[in-house]
Order: sequence, then structure tokens, then C-alpha cells
Amino acid sequence: MTTICTCPDFAAAADLDQLHAMLEKIGVKNGWNKPTPSLYPEPKQRFVPAHWRFSATREALHAAGRLVGTEWAERRNLILANPIPGNDYATVTTLVAAYQMVKAGETARSHRHTPNAMRVVVEAAPETYTLVDGVNVPMASGDVLLTPRWAYHGHDNRSAEDAYWIDILDAPLVQLLGPMFFEHHPEPFVRAERTEAATPLRFAYQDYLTKLLASDETAPGVRRLHLGPPEIDTFDRQAVHLGSRATWPCERSTANRIFVVVAGEGQSTVGDRTFGWQAGDVIACPSWLAHTHRAKADAVLICMSDAPVMRAFNWLR
Repeated sequence: MTTICTCPDFAAAADLDQLHAMLEKIGVKNGWNKPTPSLYPEPKQRFVPAHWRFSATREALHAAGRLVGTEWAERRNLILANPIPGNDYATVTTLVAAYQMVKAGETARSHRHTPNAMRVVVEAAPETYTLVDGVNVPMASGDVLLTPRWAYHGHDNRSAEDAYWIDILDAPLVQLLGPMFFEHHPEPFVRAERTEAATPLRFAYQDYLTKLLASDETAPGVRRLHLGPPEIDTFDRQAVHLGSRATWPCERSTANRIFVVVAGEGQSTVGDRTFGWQAGDVIACPSWLAHTHRAKADAVLICMSDAPVMRAFNWLR
């Protein structure tokens, strides 16, 4: 079928309203009436600061454990979607966080995908594992585990207690750019027999806490430690220790950040919003918003950011 397009008589446009109507007929938009996106003197942030409490999501996951079986759900998780209109997935522009639970004695089948992933463990008893490419990686409270893109991974909770952790993925960035691939493992579930507690993909809490506390202060009462190598080229991770009543002011940055509270309690102000937090909570800190974190008692936070992406394109400031 041949489509015949009749060009409007632009010479007959008597005013801008008529011209704009004619432009619609040839499938173009005017560039002088502030279309979106446009150029701004500085970043215009759509995402807002947000906070999720582990105490509430733990109860929700416990209920889901009764109602959502892993035989039909790929993962039993709760997505921390930023509370802006029309969004049901991303936590900040490029990253998504989610609480996940694997019940005692339960397994979650292996799959792989192009997004990179990592996990911050909130509660896990001995004999709880993430399987990465056929190897058991132990999960203990406070541990940080990496799952690089396209690595097969599943979960195996051989303990008598339910396990809870927080997943962070660069899936919103991958979805935006387009190269999203996903694949199930050929086997419904692969139980690995080899365990590697000292794998580079695991940052054990006691190990990195010792190094963190021994590091120099970067501000009064504040210590920071990069967790690596290995590196993930789309987001980084940093452990932060805030001494009792320490305050950590952070200037605006083009990097988006997600904070997970591993230990302690305190308060964060992000932009014009203030949140009180405790262990297991998650805080979304969108780019170009100043933020300040204060500890009521000694606290450990894990900060993930998309700074590697911003740095790669010389957009980090």
C-alpha cells in the first residue's frame, strides 16, 4: 500500500497556532516552544529523594512468602520504585534496588542477564548461598556480593532461617540503552557443591569493616572505603563509617546514589527531605541534590553510585 502525504500549505499559516498544527501533519515538533527534553543551565532532576524501611518490607516479604511461590515467580522481591508519576521500577535514573527473601530450605532457580547486579545482605544464617557460575558464595549479614553481567546466578538457602537482602542492578540504564537480554539456566536448579568464601565476588562484612575502621578519616568522624576490585563498570560501591554523632555533608554531584544502612541509626537530609533510618533501610539520592548524613550511634552505610558511567563520558562533577 502506498501512503500519499499531502504537504500543508505553510505559506497560508497566519499565526503560530496554525503553523504548529501544520507541523503535526508532517510529524515534526517545533524547537522553539520549550519541548522536552531541552537545554537547561543545570541538571533538572525528575526523581525525588526517597526512603524505605526494612521493618515494613520485611513484614511484606514474610506475607509474600506464604502467597508467592518460587516455582512460578522468578524472584520473590519488592521493587523500590521511586515515587514519581508514571514510574514503577527505577529507584534512581540508572539503578534499581529491591528487597528479596528466600525462605528457609528454599531455592531460587538460576538465570543470567545483561544487567550487572550486587547484593547487600541484611539477614542470613550459615548455609545460605548465592550461586554464581556454579560456585556457592556464602551470604552473611552485612556482606556485599557481586554478580557481573551474564553470569548464571541463583540462590540456595540450606539454613533453618529465612534470608533477606537488597539487590541493586543497573537494569534501568540497560533498558534505556536497549541491550537487555535474559536467559534461564538449562537446568531448573543447579545445586553447587563447591563453596568459595574468599571469592573476589564477596566482600565479607567483618573483613571490610576491619579495613574501614583502620582507614583515615575523610571528615571528622567519617571513614570511607572503596570495595574493589573487581570493578563493575556501570556502578561502584563504597563502605562508609559514621562515628556516633558524626555528620557527613555531601555536595551536589551528577552521580545518582543509593544508600543501604548496614548497621547503626541516624538521619539523612537529601534535598529538602529528611529521613530517619536504621539497619536494613534504603535511601535514594538522585543526582544534583546535596545530601547530609548524621549518625545517632556508630553506623555503617554502603553507597552505590553510577559515577563510573558519568566519569566515562566526562559528565561527572
